[in-house]
Amino acid sequence: MATPNTSGGIARITKEIAQIERGDNLSLAVACRDSDVRNVRALIIGPPETPYEFGFFEFEVKFGKEYPIKSPSVRCITTNGGRCRFNPNIYNEGKVCLSILGTWRGNPGEEWSSAQGLESVLLSIQSLMSQNPYENEPGYETAKKDEPNPKAYVAKIRHETLRIAVIQWLEGLLGIQNERGQPTPKKPRIERKVSSPWSGESKSPIGSTSSNGNGNGHGGGTSGANTPATEPSVYEYDAEATYNAFDQAQWDPFADLMKRRFLWYYDSYVRTVKDAAEQQPQGTAFKRMEFEYPPNIMEGHFDYKGLLVRLERIKVALEEEQQQWAEAGIKQVADDAQLAVQLAFQYKQLEHKWNDTQYDGSRMELSLPDKKNPFVWHLALFGKPMTNLDGGIFNMSLYIPPTFPAIQPRLKIETPIFHHRVSSTGTLCYFPKKEDEIASHLEAIVAAIEGEEPRFDPRAILNPEPFDLYWGGEEKRKMYNRKLRRSAQESCEY
Repeated sequence: MATPNTSGGIARITKEIAQIERGDNLSLAVACRDSDVRNVRALIIGPPETPYEFGFFEFEVKFGKEYPIKSPSVRCITTNGGRCRFNPNIYNEGKVCLSILGTWRGNPGEEWSSAQGLESVLLSIQSLMSQNPYENEPGYETAKKDEPNPKAYVAKIRHETLRIAVIQWLEGLLGIQNERGQPTPKKPRIERKVSSPWSGESKSPIGSTSSNGNGNGHGGGTSGANTPATEPSVYEYDAEATYNAFDQAQWDPFADLMKRRFLWYYDSYVRTVKDAAEQQPQGTAFKRMEFEYPPNIMEGHFDYKGLLVRLERIKVALEEEQQQWAEAGIKQVADDAQLAVQLAFQYKQLEHKWNDTQYDGSRMELSLPDKKNPFVWHLALFGKPMTNLDGGIFNMSLYIPPTFPAIQPRLKIETPIFHHRVSSTGTLCYFPKKEDEIASHLEAIVAAIEGEEPRFDPRAILNPEPFDLYWGGEEKRKMYNRKLRRSAQESCEY
């Protein structure tokens, strides 16, 4: 038997990771440790206008030595500790059922080929997160999304996406107590599961049999607050696996990204909660689907009132975290830390560049609220003449973390502005060309606010109302322009 070319496989994996990192797909992110590129962590952000909208779904991707001849193996991590099955093809224990992964018998031509790669795998998984995931279940492909059961299925997925794939993630990262008044664990409990009477799946993957006659088995589930626990599973203790799992559980490669994206999508989360609350009365139990069997079910109750409170609590905690950065910055200055010295030097350079001259036709003034602390910058952008921003003065605060550039700065626009790339809480969607240079951040901030023809991307929705007007056609664009001009005029009074 020929020995696999492992070095070639590693080179290809490295290249595929770099392609995703350099790409412009805002819904995908990947990370790996330098010592082990065969074990990759991937983040898929739920597509807009689906029940998965802007949820954070994390996956483990393992590449064997025969890659790319054989497909990688994929496991979903976002399962609420193995209790939630978000899709007929993504099981509660984390298994992802796809023909290109060899975990489901697909049609001819749908199987894995070496021409595919990491990005195609992630996009295939993302395609499962559709407007009507109910139809992914074998035997229910013709179900329409407006029928009662598909609507009920979508309703509970939408609720649990917010609760588990957004709120629970962020509460864990920020150390916020959960709904039971206990600290939310940073990662779900990881255990090694072995066969049990309830380890069936909703459709028969290769090498297994269906639990009933129509190709349907047991679905996954999640327990909401005050929901009785399902039957216990059988676990086998493995010291090495437990140690490795614990090590992986402490690794949060997307923590900073999820925090920043939460601030991006906060307005959308709130709108979803308020709209859904009108359709799902408080305390109403989730409806069980025909293909869900204990313990693999998604059980719980609608609690949008509680979710709204928890969203606000996360936003406040992120704002407090920024203030903690400022305090940590003062300590770095006192300790004469290298980053503090570098930021002070960069500030002096950029202050001269921006304050004394116009940069590419734009004018912005920089200052330090605390002249001894270069970790918090004040920016004042003056609206460019002959544009919708003409006459406006927009004050902003740039918070630089004490671990920059490993963690990215956060910008808060203090002056209210009606802008399709600015949230109602002042978060700006911008993309620096060089994330490790503050100068690049400043240029990107100005370009994002002044930019007149950005690329349409529904994954960059920060404030739904101006976004919808900006991209809603000629008449709505005129209304958007009027509101933006009005906010520029009113900025002088703020």
